[in-house]
Amino acid sequence: MVRAGLWSALAFVLNLAWEIAQVRLYTIWDTADRMTIVWALLHCTLGDVVIALALFALARVLLRCTDWPVLRPWTGGAIVVIGAIAYTVWSEWFNVYRAGSWGYTASMPMIFGIGLAPLLQWLILPPVMVGAYRRLGSALFSAKADSAHDLSRNPS
Repeated sequence: MVRAGLWSALAFVLNLAWEIAQVRLYTIWDTADRMTIVWALLHCTLGDVVIALALFALARVLLRCTDWPVLRPWTGGAIVVIGAIAYTVWSEWFNVYRAGSWGYTASMPMIFGIGLAPLLQWLILPPVMVGAYRRLGSALFSAKADSAHDLSRNPS
């Protein structure tokens, strides 16, 4: 549970920064008031966290490894990137062209009609998350293991 919590926290921070950076590439920037934009940023970031957490769990199941970012970072990272890009292609296509939930400005670079910014988001952020997880997790999880070990030796 703690590992998923760390993964979720990293996903929240990094995806919020990305969403803020790319919001001007969507029509909401020109058409909505500030509070609507803030709500959209929060909503999209929380959606990104759900995607990241689902793919974290998928990698865990497929690799049969609880701590895959440390023990199998390349394979687990590839699972997350491939799954996230596949979902993003579908989601962007569906929400832009079918549901009309959002739209791109003329400044959004496109690949086959899909915005490049959200594709890069899921190509770049998962490896960054794996690296940050490895750094932070080694400090957090080894400290917990050390304190649990100390308690078992000296239960007073």
